[in-house]
Amino acid sequence: MTVNRRPNNSFARSLRLLFNRRFGTFWFASLLSNIGTWAQMVVQPWLLLNLGASSFLLGCDTFAMGAPVFLLTVYGGALADRADRRQVIGVFQSVQMLCPTLVVALLIAGIVRPWMVITLSLVIGVTDALSMPSFQTIVSSIVKREDLATGIALNTTQFNLSRILGPALAGALMASVGALGAFAVSAASYIPFILVALWILPRSGTRAPLRSELHHSRLIADLGAIARTSDLRAALLTVLTTSLLCAPLITFCPVLVKHALHGNMADFSIAMGAFGLGGLLGAVALLGVDERRDRRRLASWLAAAYGTVVVLAAVDPWLWALPVLLVAAGAAMTASNATANGVLQVGAPPHLLGQSISLYMLAMRGGAAIGGLVSGITVSAMGVRSALIVDGGLAVLLQIAIARGRRDGARPFGGSFGTVSKVLP
Repeated sequence: MTVNRRPNNSFARSLRLLFNRRFGTFWFASLLSNIGTWAQMVVQPWLLLNLGASSFLLGCDTFAMGAPVFLLTVYGGALADRADRRQVIGVFQSVQMLCPTLVVALLIAGIVRPWMVITLSLVIGVTDALSMPSFQTIVSSIVKREDLATGIALNTTQFNLSRILGPALAGALMASVGALGAFAVSAASYIPFILVALWILPRSGTRAPLRSELHHSRLIADLGAIARTSDLRAALLTVLTTSLLCAPLITFCPVLVKHALHGNMADFSIAMGAFGLGGLLGAVALLGVDERRDRRRLASWLAAAYGTVVVLAAVDPWLWALPVLLVAAGAAMTASNATANGVLQVGAPPHLLGQSISLYMLAMRGGAAIGGLVSGITVSAMGVRSALIVDGGLAVLLQIAIARGRRDGARPFGGSFGTVSKVLP
């Protein structure tokens, strides 16, 4: 009787968590940091195109930023599980902050070249691969387990809010001071996040030497334990397929806007802002979903919807319609990835949380890296529209197969998906 009369108060719980001192400060600092990052991410491909870079080099830039996850993200997960996360985040985020700072210097000197920007993207990729698993564990470190789903959803919300504000800021900066302003804002935005992360994360106690914990056999055993759990494996495959085949829509959005739809930087900023708006709507929608709903197949069906939008965007002949489609794309992608992320964070045992997140990063960032490189080749060979049609069509077919292939009786590490249903956003 009590359960049946209890209203769905997900939004009320979310607001209360935002007023938590540590989580609220982290949320706001992350928002500022991500606004700066998205301002840079919008301006960077446009800068490369204006510097004479081809579609292939645009794909190489995406590959350089994402490829290090293949070699380093597993070690990043080990760092998150066994090293001092405060030191990991402080050191690698500080190094990453130097990259947009160097671009500012190169722009002032007038000597910036595409290969320089791509090289700095590689540095960002390396630092991301080593530090992002530690970053992804911050929410679970500062909120109670029963609030974890709400914390993940709120963190997703601020990330997608930054996808709206960042492109808007980038458009204003490009119209006033040019690309230099966007990279300067990006560099400055790291400072509050680093300071807040060092404040809120607990200091690590005495740990075993990290080198002794990084044996390949131990890492392989840990990863194998995660991969053998069917629902966790399916969640990772969903994210991988989306990143591999649907992320190129965003990677080559500047090509689609500039060359296929004959738009300008303002049109591109609006399109990217629309994608962020969709992501925000998707994250907010997850907050209002009945917490008892089973999410095991939801991620794949939402990802299939994302693939459908990729095809529609590829055949769209109108510039004005692209932002509308990108709203739908952002909503589907965010809802799908947030659900898969929740499955991993709740379904994995605590001692493998960092490794589970490293696999999520590997699927998301690594898939986008390979997809950007391969699509860069196909876009150069057959045009951006045809390449995106092939990508989107394959994504839909594969996501349907993944959704149908899930076994209803699967249990993560002996746990219950009834628990997962209550905790997921």
